[in-house]
This record gives sequence, C-alpha cells and structure tokens, in this order.
Amino acid sequence: MSGYTIALLIGGLGLLVVGAELLVRGAARLGTLLGLSPLIIGLTVVAYGTSAPELAVSVKAAMQGQGSLALGNVVGSNIFNILMILGVSALVVPLTVSERLVRLDVPVMLAVTLLMAMMGLDGAIGRGDGLILFGGAVCYTAFLIIQGRRQTQEEQGDAGAAVPSESRARRALVSAGLVALGLGLLVQGAEWLVGGAVALAKAWGVSEMVIGLTIVAAGTSLPELATSVVAGVRGQRDIAVGNVVGSNIFNILTVLGVSAALSPAGVSVPAAAMRFDIPVAIAAALACLPIFFTGARIARWEGGLFLLYYLAYVVYLVLSATGSGAASPFALGMGAFVIPLTLITLSIVTFRAFWAKRRRR
Repeated sequence: MSGYTIALLIGGLGLLVVGAELLVRGAARLGTLLGLSPLIIGLTVVAYGTSAPELAVSVKAAMQGQGSLALGNVVGSNIFNILMILGVSALVVPLTVSERLVRLDVPVMLAVTLLMAMMGLDGAIGRGDGLILFGGAVCYTAFLIIQGRRQTQEEQGDAGAAVPSESRARRALVSAGLVALGLGLLVQGAEWLVGGAVALAKAWGVSEMVIGLTIVAAGTSLPELATSVVAGVRGQRDIAVGNVVGSNIFNILTVLGVSAALSPAGVSVPAAAMRFDIPVAIAAALACLPIFFTGARIARWEGGLFLLYYLAYVVYLVLSATGSGAASPFALGMGAFVIPLTLITLSIVTFRAFWAKRRRR
C-alpha cells in the first residue's frame, strides 16, 4: 500500500468528519434564523446539499449518453441511504423520528420510488418523464418551506421579533457560509476517500466491476453518511433522519429527473434493474414505514437489521458480478428464510406499538 493511498484515505476521512460537523452546525443555526425546523432543514438544505455528488455524476453520465449509469447511481444511492446510513446512524445513537415523517415524507419517498418503477416499465425514463419528476421536486420543496415556516411561526409566535434584522442577516450569512464550506469539504473528502479505496482494492486484486458496484456506488453517498452520523451524535436527530429521507426524494425527483431531461435518449432502464435493484429500493422504502411507526424511533436492533440487509445486498452483487454459482442459492436463502422472518418480526413489533398507542388514548 503506497503512502499516497494512505494519505487519500486519511485525508478523505478527515474532510468528511470536519465537513459534516460544519454542515450540521451551520444548517441548524440557519434553520433557526430562517424560521424553519431542523427537520425541514434536514429534508431540504442538508439533503439536497449532500446529494450534490449524485447530481454531478448522474448529469454528467446522462449528457454523455450513459443514462443507465445515472439510474444505477440513483437506485444504488437510495438503497445505501436507507439500509447503510440509517443502520449505522441508529447503531451509534438510536434515532427519534418525527410524526411528520411517518405521515407525509416517508409515504412521499415510497410514492416517488414506485413512480420511478412505473416510468421504467417501458425500458426508459424519457425527457417528458424527467420534466414531470423535476416539476414534482419544485412543488415538494416549495411545500416544505411554506409549511415549515408557517408551523414554526405558529409555535414561536413573535419570539423571533426580538432579534435585530442586521444581526439576523449577519448570523444567517455566517451560517450559510458554514453550510457551503461543509458541503465543499464533504464532496472533496468523498472524492479522496473513494480514490484511495479504489486504489487499495486494485492493489488487492479486486476487479473494477466489483469496485464499481460497491465502493464507487457508495462513495457518492458518503456525505449523507457522515452528516447523519454527526447529526445524531450532536443531538440533531431530525436532521439525521430528514437527511436520508430528503436525499432519497431529491435523488429520484431532481437527480433522475434532470438526468432524464438532459439525456438525448432519456435514461435507459435495464431489465436486470427492474427485476432486482429497483424492487430492492422499493422494499427498503417500504421497510421504513413499520420501523418508523414503532415508537417514533429507530432502535439499535432495527439499525443493525438494516445494516445486515445492506451487507447481504452487496454480497449478492459481488457474487453475481463475479459469476459465482453461489449467487442463486444465496438469493434463494434470503427470499425463503431471512426476509419472511424479518417481516414477521416487524409485523409483531408494529402491532404491539399500535396496540400500546390505542391503550394510552
């Protein structure tokens, strides 16, 4: 292992940690000054900012005629966001979940994931589909900001009127600067870390295909991972969870929408993605409903369950990419035993939580 590779790994990790710290700090302050709750900031400023790598990669691929790469980036990132990021974040600190997420934003995430699948049934997401998706992103963002400001004003009344306008503007500018600096460090840190990891994997003899399916696919979601973990540790748990849900919605509506609108032939949807990867993305989004519903929190064991499923997904990708004969038995075992047992467990937990809520009323 060369000194350059080690420097990339250490430097990238350091930038991710510092960038996430600055982003969370700045976003929390900015939300307070603008009259927006941490959850709304997590769903918008933080989520959209940390999805900048996905947007850059997907739009570049689409304009070069590699639309399927843009789709793979979006679907892979969404799976990583739910299973890996929520899993790791909940293992570090159990996450609280706002009722608003359960009622509105998680169903929206599930709905846009299903919409993506429906648009891809004919083998492509065309320019018209892309414009529809992007229009949905504009409407959803405007709704979040308007509703968030109205709710905050109702809760705080005129409490914010005591802050002088000049002081408020100066503090908002400083907070926005922290957000911008944090985002820049996150993007650069992710690039360095992925570069070092790819160099390390090649040195160990790992094929480029496996590297692309694992390291590079997860690399564009490293900003979300760093931000959610740091936000959870700092107690900004609404930002931690809102970042994941908002990023998934943004990835489909904006990243995929803009990519499809700019691509000459739209975004192609391979049959293999419709058979496996997109259903996994739908299942991951669907799994959020019972887990978020149970006690309005994500416990450590639920985070561990998400993490195990992501590891199983990566194992299957590696086995399939390398042409291993173990891929089919592995998928069969997951489908026949592990997933049904998990569904039964989640159903029992959901029923108990629902029954406990009814008894408290």
